[in-house]
Amino acid sequence: MIIVRTPLRVSLFGGGTDFPEYFSRHGGAVLGTAIDKYIYHTVSHLPSWLFDHKIRFSYRKVELVPDLDSLEHRPFREVLRYCGVERDVEVNLASDLPSFSGLGSSSSFTVGLIKGLRALQGRSIGQEELARCAIHLERDVLHETVGLQDQVFAAYGGLNLVRFSGHGDFNVERIAIRPERMRELNDSMLLYFTGLTRQAQEVEKAKLGKLAQNESALKAILALVDEAHRVLIGSGSVDALGELLHASWMEKRKLDASVSAPEIDALYERAIEAGALGGKLLGAGGGGFMLLLVPPERQARVRAALAGRHEVPIGINAAGSTVVHA
Repeated sequence: MIIVRTPLRVSLFGGGTDFPEYFSRHGGAVLGTAIDKYIYHTVSHLPSWLFDHKIRFSYRKVELVPDLDSLEHRPFREVLRYCGVERDVEVNLASDLPSFSGLGSSSSFTVGLIKGLRALQGRSIGQEELARCAIHLERDVLHETVGLQDQVFAAYGGLNLVRFSGHGDFNVERIAIRPERMRELNDSMLLYFTGLTRQAQEVEKAKLGKLAQNESALKAILALVDEAHRVLIGSGSVDALGELLHASWMEKRKLDASVSAPEIDALYERAIEAGALGGKLLGAGGGGFMLLLVPPERQARVRAALAGRHEVPIGINAAGSTVVHA
């Protein structure tokens, strides 16, 4: 049995500029981190001659099917097809956090499944190839409205500055900061579940349909990436990231009305009034998880202000997709 652990991610700056529709003309960059919350795949050989099915896939439901084309779960079906696995396989899926919540779970699913199937075939796959395979499957085969950052963070892990250019080129720069700096950043982050989930593709389609009118907002979002990078590698307090996060969130809200909602705005305002320096909704927007940057001495007040909302402790700089048992 192969067990693969693939991280979810927190996108701090630059989200929206990782779409080829944008960066092929203007360049793009994101700054973010893989976190210690994961999607798990167990992948094993199925002795199908003993059963009345050839493929078994267990997720929120269980599919027992005689062939690929009978699978309802389209991403699973197409990843199997791409990897040349047509029968005699069993895959079980588990996740630390819910889907459709802004943490890149769809791409972590694709990356982890490719990793597991290649391991079952006795083949290793490097980080770049893994990310590119997932990008190809999601954008070219499944025709999903996704950017390129989620696949990169799932495959590479780490705290990274990722730059995008051309029609699909990317460069991953691991941000080298001192361990105490990493702890300072980690200890200032609070992650809250808004209680709302959404289909990211619908939000992203709305934003991509307004690229021309959103050009100035996206340019501002992109510029904040390098500002945030300078703060991270500098010697000053990471508190300065809070103001930049707030500025980025204000620009992101301009991209489309579906990015936020009155309930989300009220939640964010309560956090700011209680002492948060800044924050943002993660992922496309519209719901999911909200990240806040809060100095440790103010966190009790923020937690009191957000009582009743679920906080999820996280660790940053997690490793990329890994076979943890073979």
